[in-house]
Amino acid sequence: MESPGGPRLVPCVLGILLNALIGVLCESELSFRLEPSDIIAVQEQPLMLHCQVNGVPPVSIQWRHNGLLLNQDQHHTTFFNGSLLIAYFKKTKNDGSSDEGDYECVAQNSFGLVVSRKARIQAATMADFHVQPESVHAEESGVARFQCQIHGLPEPTISWEKDSHSVDTKDKRYTLLPTGVLQITGVREEDGGKFCCVAHNSAGVKHSAEALLTVSGSQSSVYKEPMIVVGPENLTLTVHQTAILECVATGYPRPIVSWSRLDGRPIGVEGIQVLGTGNLMISDVGVQHSGVYVCAANKPGTRVRRTAQGRLVVQAPAEFIQTPQSVARPVGTTAIFTCQARGEPEPQITWLKNGQILEPGGHVKLRNNNSTLTIYGIRQDDEAIYQCIAENSAGSTQASARLTVLWADGLPGEPTNVKAEALSPNTIQVSWQEPEKNTQDIIGYVLHIRRMSDPVEMEYEEAVSKGTRQQIIRDLEPSTSYTFYVKAYTSHGASNPSERVTESTHGEVPAPPSLHTKVVNSSVVQATWESSSKMGQHHGFRLYYRRAHTPRFTGPITLPRNATQYNITQLESSLVYEIKLIAFNQHGDGNATVRFVSLREALEKSVLDEPCDCVKEEASKTSTTGIITGIHIGVTCIVFCVLFLIFSYRGRLMMCKSVQATPQAGHSVVLESSSSSQGASRLNGTARREMEVNGSTAGKKVVDGNELERLFTQPTTQDTHMSDSYMLNETQVSTIPLDEFHMQSEGQFEEPPAAEAALPDQG
Repeated sequence: MESPGGPRLVPCVLGILLNALIGVLCESELSFRLEPSDIIAVQEQPLMLHCQVNGVPPVSIQWRHNGLLLNQDQHHTTFFNGSLLIAYFKKTKNDGSSDEGDYECVAQNSFGLVVSRKARIQAATMADFHVQPESVHAEESGVARFQCQIHGLPEPTISWEKDSHSVDTKDKRYTLLPTGVLQITGVREEDGGKFCCVAHNSAGVKHSAEALLTVSGSQSSVYKEPMIVVGPENLTLTVHQTAILECVATGYPRPIVSWSRLDGRPIGVEGIQVLGTGNLMISDVGVQHSGVYVCAANKPGTRVRRTAQGRLVVQAPAEFIQTPQSVARPVGTTAIFTCQARGEPEPQITWLKNGQILEPGGHVKLRNNNSTLTIYGIRQDDEAIYQCIAENSAGSTQASARLTVLWADGLPGEPTNVKAEALSPNTIQVSWQEPEKNTQDIIGYVLHIRRMSDPVEMEYEEAVSKGTRQQIIRDLEPSTSYTFYVKAYTSHGASNPSERVTESTHGEVPAPPSLHTKVVNSSVVQATWESSSKMGQHHGFRLYYRRAHTPRFTGPITLPRNATQYNITQLESSLVYEIKLIAFNQHGDGNATVRFVSLREALEKSVLDEPCDCVKEEASKTSTTGIITGIHIGVTCIVFCVLFLIFSYRGRLMMCKSVQATPQAGHSVVLESSSSSQGASRLNGTARREMEVNGSTAGKKVVDGNELERLFTQPTTQDTHMSDSYMLNETQVSTIPLDEFHMQSEGQFEEPPAAEAALPDQG
């Protein structure tokens, strides 16, 4: 919610004090100079985890294992410099526990506590082969491929042996992929033999089962369609690792292997290498390398090709774009910490207060996916070190900032006797008394305002001079509850907040509805409207109508809050009616909207309006008599037309004098205004409309009060005589001054006809 009445400014009174504290903050800052890192440990071997901290001594350092404090014993030792020694690392101990897990370094001094990033410690392992190499039969000059797979930490290094001897990797026909694949291209007879896969890491060495390669005679001269024997697999890696996308193709002649990205982006050249006859290796992968890669095997000189594809997903550990900064704030003010991180997948952000997970609530709020921490109405116990932990499946990182709460001796007490009084639907007056102590240094007050339905962060403020004890808050919403409290400010800080008071603004009557009318037929008028958005409770509409020259309205016809139209029936044709609509709620009736509408039917168009249709008879083109006859007929017709036009003009002139400025027949008049009690007596007499005659604009004409009287005032004994005049169109009305036009009071009403008073017609 925006601050009603425009932005309010709070006096800046703490600049000098904050600057003076910068040196203190820098010296007392507690932060990590070195944090523990992820390690793959060797069984039954010692393991050292490092941690170094900056901060004002004395600084104590402890370690957590899977969130629990690690006890010091003969198996775990914390050195003076903060490092942790695990004497004999064991994956599984006799009591069922394990040295594996997440380790955190916890540092604390007199200003607060911080926790390092989580370091994941895992034991080096080597499982059995879950994919063993299989025997292969290959043709001379063909392709042979062996594969083995094994899980281990760290990732095992794979090598191959042939007949118990290491494979000669200097032979370019042999391609060893880090994924455990051996490819032999251009197979020869001497390549036959027994092949074995060897895996080794810090946990040990393992040999796979042996597989036999058999080589047969060549059939290379026979044409073979290109075929992809092995295509790329889906891979999920972390940044800086190496991606191997395999592609083995066969055919005669030998197909050409090429690579592309499915999204059309270039693969690039930096860090890109082709292994063997078509394998793609991307060194030091980054997030930009994520995508679907397509391997294509093309028959040389043709467009015949086969394709295979695989998806590469590159994850990136969380890293900070913006870290929180330490701040010093007086009691009662607001502190904001911002922490933004990026990574793949999107990192999750968690906040700690002195090493414990911070639970938002009350005056502590987390927004923008936890990237913004806001502390409202700072208290003394809010002073702490706040940490932002950003973590995803690829890793975690942390950053910390300290909140120093300023509290000076001699600050004033809280303002007293706070009261709030509603003055109108949009204003509330708040008053208070000065504090009971330390009032001599007060430089002003700040009034805090919040709509009850809004969260705490939507609170806004108004600054008030020290000599003021009351303030009128404007631009508020009707029928709405607000809460208020006051603080006294000095050059050293703010007082505690005063007690809170709540007050609701007055309600207001609804705005005039937008009323429109439509003549359905000679006895029915449809009224339609749009209600105001601020009607309030228990609201609805009241509809009145009457003949324009009569003193009494028919009505009210009460309509529900959701009604938007009503058909007024059983009206007399050829008369002008006044229609009035009022919106009401629990606070009373709003201003009325009034329209006038005429039911006069259009006069029949005079035959004089029809054009003269003089048609010459076609004469014989070959007869002299026919030509003469045609000339006589033509002259006679022209003379007749001239006489016809002369008499027609005189008739029209007399007609115009009789009707004077009466608008064109077939139209109705509609006027709109709003009034509280006098109906049409407040119609704006200066409104203008354009009048059209015979379908074309006749310009603007002012009609005096006598013309209005001729339009509305008829003999009381013969209302039906109004058919002698023309009806006014809703959109073609002359400007009518209403200074001399008076309507009777609506104090007396007639009951609506029985057919209308039952249920409102919503159709």
